[in-house]
Amino acid sequence: MVKRRKLNSSKGGTPSYEVGRGKPPKHSQFQPGQSGNPAGRRKGLRNLRTDVLKTLSMKVRVRDGDGVRTRSMQEAIVMLLGQKASQGDLRSIIQILELAARFNTDPLESEARAPLGSDDKAILEAFADEVRSLVPRPVSQAARRAERRPK
Repeated sequence: MVKRRKLNSSKGGTPSYEVGRGKPPKHSQFQPGQSGNPAGRRKGLRNLRTDVLKTLSMKVRVRDGDGVRTRSMQEAIVMLLGQKASQGDLRSIIQILELAARFNTDPLESEARAPLGSDDKAILEAFADEVRSLVPRPVSQAARRAERRPK
């Protein structure tokens, strides 16, 4: 049970405000316009995601063939990555292929693939069995101990 006490007003001693849980004394309450967290986040402060999206959407001038064109920063970065990949840079090739795999999710292309026939499934299963036979199986610790013991 919460004890409540009544504060007396400065005039005449009549109770004017009840103090208790959720009702601090008037003198210690925040004044109107004063923040409860003065060191907190400022109004209008952007987060990292907002800054990155803003930076990627900025317009930059890019040389394209014989002319100069205006592109978004995002498009210019992808163009540069593709250019480096075409010159044989292995890291750029890997990155552009990862981007393609991640974002080339056209539903029409995935529906156009026909399901595998029984012959194809049999070929794939035979290949998987062959690969499994080449991979050494992990030996349990109990089997290792049994091999080390003298007979």
